[in-house]
Amino acid sequence: MKIKLLPSLLLAGIGVTALSISSCSKEEGYALYDGKVKNMEYTWAATADSMQEATYNTFKSADGKYFLQNNAGNTGFNYWWEAHVMDVFADGYIRTANAAYKPKMTALLNGIKEKNGNTFLNEYYDDMEWLALSCLRVYNATGDNAFKTTAELLWTDIKTAWTDAAGGGMLWKKTPPISKNACSNGPASILASRMYQLSNNPDDLAWAKKIYAWEKANLVDPSSGIVWDNLSVEGSVIKVNKDWKFTYNQGTYIGAALELYKVTKDRSYLTDAMRTTNTCMNSADINKDGMLKSENQGDGGLFKGILVRYMTLLALEPDLNETDRGNLVRFLKFNAETFYTKGLARPSMLAGPDWTTKPSGSIDLSTQISGLMLMEAAAALKKAERL
Repeated sequence: MKIKLLPSLLLAGIGVTALSISSCSKEEGYALYDGKVKNMEYTWAATADSMQEATYNTFKSADGKYFLQNNAGNTGFNYWWEAHVMDVFADGYIRTANAAYKPKMTALLNGIKEKNGNTFLNEYYDDMEWLALSCLRVYNATGDNAFKTTAELLWTDIKTAWTDAAGGGMLWKKTPPISKNACSNGPASILASRMYQLSNNPDDLAWAKKIYAWEKANLVDPSSGIVWDNLSVEGSVIKVNKDWKFTYNQGTYIGAALELYKVTKDRSYLTDAMRTTNTCMNSADINKDGMLKSENQGDGGLFKGILVRYMTLLALEPDLNETDRGNLVRFLKFNAETFYTKGLARPSMLAGPDWTTKPSGSIDLSTQISGLMLMEAAAALKKAERL
């Protein structure tokens, strides 16, 4: 991710048809009267379907190989955004078993490689981690070995991110200056745990543990569990940036703790995950009046959807106590219902960076994916009878 360090905050091959879903037509419970919702029935799955179709039709590049950066003609290619498109396609396929997703995911995989210079390897370690994570999910859902092979290739390269500077941790990118970021450590630990679950290689579990331990010791507030953005090294000077508290960093730390709990059953990891989650639900740095904050468009537009993804996985964890689960589900429900009624533009089915307000002007792919992640999360919780 090339533009993350700022002070402010496809896909199918030519000829593949769009998903056979009609935008808004399945939202039968959505009714408006004098601008207000009347007799509301939240049609989470149908809304996710409509947003999936809108995302595909609105942002797909002319050659069908990737997604555009916005709906206003920016044809730039952003590797890590494409990786998250793969993730939401995986969400849709897992939820529906609709075979139309398969050629789209394959086309996107091939398109990412082609647009990235005919290689999956990248200057930015976090970019590769996002893609490896989504590829593993696709492989687990479809059994397509192309995605497994890609994840394994990426994981081999990702492991070169670990250096002894600042006592360990994963670099953000391959060239100086030295920066070890939450966005390159949390996802790497999640990936290592999932690789372990796939292959039962103890070396992968060791990687998951040591990456997590380094992040917890260096980038997590020991009192609150809030996750800071990065640690930089300049000569002998080590500086932790405690001012940037982005939503997605909280999410991947929660996810890393949860994955380690799943494979070890060490409840300290589950405690860590819930402590950071509780802070997110109560911190003005992360939300305002119960709504996850806007982090603008651009890269920031993707952040809170990632937090929602890992909060949802935690809410679905069978071993979570019911009090914690109830609090977490209510938080996610409030965000989903508010976005559904106030933040989702209809009939375009597009999402902006503020989930309390309908978008206007050009819309970035990043914010659209975040909104879609939220609707897929709500659909998953509803399916599990938690919402």
